[in-house]
Amino acid sequence: MAMFNHSSSKKERQRGQAFIEVTLLVPFIFFLFIGVLDMGFYAYALISTENAARVAAMYTSSGSSTAADSAGACTNALAELNSMSNVRGLSSCNALPVQVTASSVANGADGAPASSVSVTYQTSLMIPIPGLAGQYTVTRTVQMRLKDS
Repeated sequence: MAMFNHSSSKKERQRGQAFIEVTLLVPFIFFLFIGVLDMGFYAYALISTENAARVAAMYTSSGSSTAADSAGACTNALAELNSMSNVRGLSSCNALPVQVTASSVANGADGAPASSVSVTYQTSLMIPIPGLAGQYTVTRTVQMRLKDS
C-alpha cells in the first residue's frame, strides 16, 4: 500500500512540473505568434505595394501621353491597394499612407523611352512589440518601356 501512494505522488509532482514549464513558456510562445503575425502583415504590404507599382506602370507605359500621368497612376495604384485597411476611402496620393509619382524617362533600361512609377505605402499601426517599429514604410519603383516607341 505504501508503494502505491509513493508512485501516485510522483505522478502528481510530474504533472505539477509540466504545468510550471508550460506556464513559463506561454509568454515566449505568445510573442513568437504575435511576431509571426506582424511579419505576415508586413510581407502582405510589400507584395501589395509591388503589385500597385506594377499596375500603375502598366497604365503609364501605354503611351507617351500617359508616361508622366501621376493622377492616373494614383487611381490604378489605389485600386490595387484597396484591400489595405488604411487605404480604403482615399482619393489622392499626395501624402502618406500612399504616395505615387510617375515620370517619363528618356532612356530606360534598354535605351528606349520608358515610364517610371514609384509607390510609397505606410502600413497602419502594427501590433506594438517592444523594440520594433510600429509602422513600416515601403517604396517600390517600376520602370516600363513605352508601348508606342
